[in-house]
Amino acid sequence: MTTSGIRQVKPKAEGWQQRKDESGRPLLQFASPKRGKPPVHLADLTPDERIAKAKELGLPGFRAKQLAKHYFDHYTRDPEKMTDLPKDGREELVAGMLPNLLTEVRRLQTDGGDTIKFLWRLHDGALVESVLMRYPGRITLCVSSQAGCGMNCPFCATGQNGLTRNMSAAEIVDQVVRANEIIAAGELGGKRDDDNSAERVSNIVFMGMGEPLANYKRVMQAVRTMVDKKQGLGMSARGITISTVGLAPAIRKLTDEDLPVTFALSLHAPDDELRDEMIPVNSRWKVDEVLDAARGYYERTGRRVSIEYALIKDMNDHPWRAELLADKLLERGHGWVHVNPIPLNPTPGSVWDASPIAAQREFVRRLNDRGIPTTIRDTRGKEIDGACGQLVVTEEDERLSAV
Repeated sequence: MTTSGIRQVKPKAEGWQQRKDESGRPLLQFASPKRGKPPVHLADLTPDERIAKAKELGLPGFRAKQLAKHYFDHYTRDPEKMTDLPKDGREELVAGMLPNLLTEVRRLQTDGGDTIKFLWRLHDGALVESVLMRYPGRITLCVSSQAGCGMNCPFCATGQNGLTRNMSAAEIVDQVVRANEIIAAGELGGKRDDDNSAERVSNIVFMGMGEPLANYKRVMQAVRTMVDKKQGLGMSARGITISTVGLAPAIRKLTDEDLPVTFALSLHAPDDELRDEMIPVNSRWKVDEVLDAARGYYERTGRRVSIEYALIKDMNDHPWRAELLADKLLERGHGWVHVNPIPLNPTPGSVWDASPIAAQREFVRRLNDRGIPTTIRDTRGKEIDGACGQLVVTEEDERLSAV
């Protein structure tokens, strides 16, 4: 209890051992462990590099563009379906430029079939998850950018196993292509009669496994392929959300990319004292520096920033913290943020729980009363451990993958 009588619980790893460095501080992993690189894939290459690769395989360069159309527009890697390519050398071209990157180990469905969680095995046996969700008027895919995560946040399941490795740009993109293939096959819930949206992924959220900005180069390469109208997925940058726990230098770098993606900051606490414990990377870049970087993103792009805030009972849901959060956001101006409180999705073995409904409403009310748009985020997939903070590779996953 605090001296004011307000209950304050502290974040600490429950049900697992948080990794610490020699000084006893939570260990942060920025560098990807050395592992065998995945095979080079068409989605790893620029259009010019794809032409060069096709020529290297003994075919005219324009075949690379045809291959890209089959992959990005028709979601296929099957040579038999590529009848506009000459039969002689077709299989070699496909094998050389569209190697298999993701092997489906398992899928779980909930929300009446409108939410699917996939477990994928990568070429080296690493496991990642992605979550596909149908909403009225849009289809969202939550993608992973790393196998595991090195940010070591105690209340997030993904951080329990540490960082296995960065994912390649093509491994990130292939999650979208595979999802589109599954949608096209009619395997994602039922489309409503009044829903006129296209039957493909329309929105991407980089909120699966990993810290996207810790795998910056490959994530940005994947995003550029997603938005490429001619030889990519042709998506809108505004439908792509990149999140971070607060790598301030990388936020500033993202600001200079001239890509109007949606930027989301996972803040979770407005005061450094608590955030140091909740988000270990806060020991490097404090709340004010991260918020300054986020404000800079808004000023440069005109795109409103999303502030993600996991509401955890008696930990960070106090009314005074809502007021402090409002103070810090308003210090940097009006109209530049939207706050998304997310009731905590408990992880296996954790004693932490979501804030009570009354506390959630009070938190939202205080922010709204200060003129800050605030909306409780709809969470999907809790029943299949597919919601925010619940993606983790379990021993059962490892056994399934080994079969």
